[in-house]
Amino acid sequence: MTKLRSHLRSLLPRAPGAAAQPLLVREYEELARARLPQDVRDFIRGGSGTESTLTANRAALDRIRLRPRVLTDVSNCDLRTTLLGSDVSLPLGIAPMAYHRLAHPEGEVATARAAGQAGVPLVVSIFASRTFEDIAEAATGPLWLQLYWLRRKDLLTRLVSRAQDAGFRALVLTVDAPRVGRRLRDVRGGFTLPEHVRAVNVDPSIMAASHRGAPGVSAIERHSREQFDPSATWADVARLRELSPLPLVLKGILTPQDARLAVDVGADAVIVSNHGGRQLDGAVASVDALPGIAAVVAGRCQVLVDGGITHGTDVLKVLALGADAALIGRPVLWALAHAGARGVADVLGLIGGELEEAMALCGRPLISDIDQSLADIPGGSAR
Repeated sequence: MTKLRSHLRSLLPRAPGAAAQPLLVREYEELARARLPQDVRDFIRGGSGTESTLTANRAALDRIRLRPRVLTDVSNCDLRTTLLGSDVSLPLGIAPMAYHRLAHPEGEVATARAAGQAGVPLVVSIFASRTFEDIAEAATGPLWLQLYWLRRKDLLTRLVSRAQDAGFRALVLTVDAPRVGRRLRDVRGGFTLPEHVRAVNVDPSIMAASHRGAPGVSAIERHSREQFDPSATWADVARLRELSPLPLVLKGILTPQDARLAVDVGADAVIVSNHGGRQLDGAVASVDALPGIAAVVAGRCQVLVDGGITHGTDVLKVLALGADAALIGRPVLWALAHAGARGVADVLGLIGGELEEAMALCGRPLISDIDQSLADIPGGSAR
C-alpha cells in the first residue's frame, strides 16, 4: 500500500508538460475551476440553506484528535478489508453523485476505471450520465447502484434488474430525500442540466423537468418534487429488500433509532450521511452521529460514513469511531474535471497513501487494530 499512489499514476498516461502533482486532495477544487462553468461549480460545491451542515461536516472531523501508540511493528501496514462481501484494497469508496459528465466527457466510465484500479467500490447514481452497461464494462472493482424512491415503481424494478444483469453487487437506497433540499446557489443561478448531460438510464419523460430552465428556479429541485415519492416508509424498504437478492444499503441514517430499524428491516449496511450538507440544513455532522449509530448496530450490519472526507487521517478517524469504511464525494468530481480518470486515480492514491502513513504513525498496522482508543473527541474522555 505504500506504493499505491505511484502505482495508480503509472496506470494512466500523463500528457506531456503536465502540471505538478497536487499534494492534497483539496487542491483539486481550485484546479477544476478553470474547466467548469460557474453554475456547474456551484451545483457541485453547494449545500442547502445557509450551508451550515456543509461547514459542520469538515469542522467535526477537524475537532477529532488522534492518540498514537508507539514502539509497534509497523513495517508492513495492510489497508485491505471486506465490504459487502467484496475484498477491497482500502476502507474507502466513491459516494453516489449524479451526472459525472458535467465534470468530464467520459463521465462515470472514467470514474469506474479509476475506482477499479484502486480496488475500491463505486456507488453509481440512478442519475448516472453513462449507461450501467458501459460503466460495468469499464469497471474492475465493485459497483453498487444508488436509488431514490421514485413514484414510478415499475422503473425502479427495471433499474434493479438491469444493474443485476450488468454485474452490480449491491443496492443503495437514499432515504433522506423525500425531495431535494433548497440549495440557494442553484436557485440563484437557475441551475438546469445542459442538453448533452442526461440521466441516460431513466426514461426521458421522467427526467424532462431537469432540463427545463426558469429564472430563480432549480430544475433539480423541481424535478425531485415531481418524481420522488415522499410517502415512502420502512415498509417500502422491506419491499425493496424482497425485490433483489443483492445486499441492501440505506444511505442517509443519522440517528441510532433509524439505524436500529435499518437492521430490523434487513439492511446489510447503513451509510451515516447528511447528504454532504445538501438536504436538511442544520442536520448533525455525519461524524458526530457516527459513534452512536455504530454502538447500536453493534456489528449486525456494516457502517459506512460520508461528509467532508478529504484526507487519509479523516478515514482513520471514522474507522476509530466505528465505521467500516468512508465514502468520498466532491473531490472525485473536482479531480475528474481536472484530469479525467487519472485525476480520480490520483485522489484515491493520495488518500490511500495518507491513510497508510497515519496508520504507521499511530501504531496501527492493520485495519483490525483501529479502535476507539485512537480517537480523542472534544468533551469526551480518553478510552
